[in-house]
Amino acid sequence: MDWTQPGAFEVAPGVHRIPLPLPGDGLHTVNAYAVRDGDGLVLIDPGWSLDAGSAALERALGALGHGFEDVRRFLVTHAHRDHYTMAVALRRRFGTKVALGLGEQPSLARITARSTSQVRSLREWGAPHLAEHWRTVLSALGDDAARDYEDPDEWLEEGDLELDERVLRVLPTPGHTRGHVVFVDAEAQLLFAGDHVLPHITPSIGFEAARSALPLGDYLDSLRLVRSCPDLRLLPAHGPVTGSSHARVDELLAHHEDRLAATLEAARAGTGTAFATAGRLGWTRRGRSFAELDPFNQVLAVGETAAHLDLLVRRGLVRATERDGVVGYEAG
Repeated sequence: MDWTQPGAFEVAPGVHRIPLPLPGDGLHTVNAYAVRDGDGLVLIDPGWSLDAGSAALERALGALGHGFEDVRRFLVTHAHRDHYTMAVALRRRFGTKVALGLGEQPSLARITARSTSQVRSLREWGAPHLAEHWRTVLSALGDDAARDYEDPDEWLEEGDLELDERVLRVLPTPGHTRGHVVFVDAEAQLLFAGDHVLPHITPSIGFEAARSALPLGDYLDSLRLVRSCPDLRLLPAHGPVTGSSHARVDELLAHHEDRLAATLEAARAGTGTAFATAGRLGWTRRGRSFAELDPFNQVLAVGETAAHLDLLVRRGLVRATERDGVVGYEAG
């Protein structure tokens, strides 16, 4: 079955996966998860604040015998638009409480302040034309983008989150974003993984409003943290539900070690910026050239390459130097 088809699909007793549409996005769909809790629901990652998404969510909840007013709480794995903004919009209508990882606080503050920190990052990475593209994107969004965001009612830290009928363990898993969290239902053996562990792709790393010093290092540490948990059923934000979180984590760890090796070889081709190094690498499972990517995915690719280069610097395999605000990398 195509995982993007609309509806409400039971994936465990009292837990339903609800695919919601994404506009003009290669991912097409984000999975919200409705968790029965007493006579109401808790929603995990309720999607992007769009009319089509709201209508699809309302239909799916109706099929479960509920409406928006029955949602007691939104639990959100991270602050990206396709996970967080529907929670904000529905809180404005129904007063529903919203919870988000504490580590998202710096990025959320910059988003609401309309920060141009990502423009500066792209310049540091040697991609001034992509920096201007991103500035144009931010200008086109205007104040509307910032208005989609507000602080949550609750900032989540590591620990147990007690619902009426189950306990979810909050695990901070920085990497995809600084404040990404996952939710573990140990009794039901479920991992609500957000974008941390995805079944078919690896999440973008290194491009956010408040970037950490070593985002790929954070991500790999977070993967190892999840790997140290019991093997759980994987409930991802994008893609079908799968049976083993451990199996996919092992694949992701191996993928990034392979990618680090490829990035090192690209750096050995000559001193260059993250942008120049990204141009020497293949992208997507098809091995597409950097030039074949659209500007948005070029932006992500440069951020991802910078994240890999910075980890290679930490490992002592690459040297980084800064000149006139641009960082260059050279293999040792």
